[in-house]
Amino acid sequence: MLILLGSANVALLGRWKGLVAEGNQVQETRTLSELKRLVSSGEFDLVLLHRDLVDVAACAELRAAAPGIRLFLLSDRPAPEEGLAFLKVGIVGYANSYIARDNLLEALRAIAGGGVWLGQQVIQQLIMEAAQKGTAAGGERQTVGLMGPLTPTERRVAELVAAGRTNLEIAADMGIVERTVKAHLTSIYGKLPAGNRLSLALLVNRG
Repeated sequence: MLILLGSANVALLGRWKGLVAEGNQVQETRTLSELKRLVSSGEFDLVLLHRDLVDVAACAELRAAAPGIRLFLLSDRPAPEEGLAFLKVGIVGYANSYIARDNLLEALRAIAGGGVWLGQQVIQQLIMEAAQKGTAAGGERQTVGLMGPLTPTERRVAELVAAGRTNLEIAADMGIVERTVKAHLTSIYGKLPAGNRLSLALLVNRG
């Protein structure tokens, strides 16, 4: 991949370059004006962006200049609300600026495959928003047919995930251990067209 690194922090640029250089072509920029110019060229497969260099409006501009560009935002102080705000303008990844090497490489693989990489807190916030929208829409979700392949216990786990509960909360609610919740989720993912927690929650809330 041809990766562009954007940050005014020289030490951070050096760290990122050391993590992603193997097997990729890497270019750096330290200013927003140069970042915009380079992104508009449409040459880059992925841009790793430092949160301190851009705001939501700047990210929206970058997406408008190069609609196909994949923006991975890295923040020194990641927070769910911030991640959601940037996600709405088209970023495909959000993580801590000092993300561990293995996690960063896993994120790059996911993004290269067309996926999105988000921290667990951001995913949980998205699930909560989906649950709230489902409640606000009124009426009960029509999930009987959708949940047909699941056992009664798996159905309950899926409903609790869709309501925004964590694995620990589900375990406490159902009187089981967290490991069992994880086992149920693995089984659920194999039975429904949902390969992760977020897609399961969205599927159930959509009804």
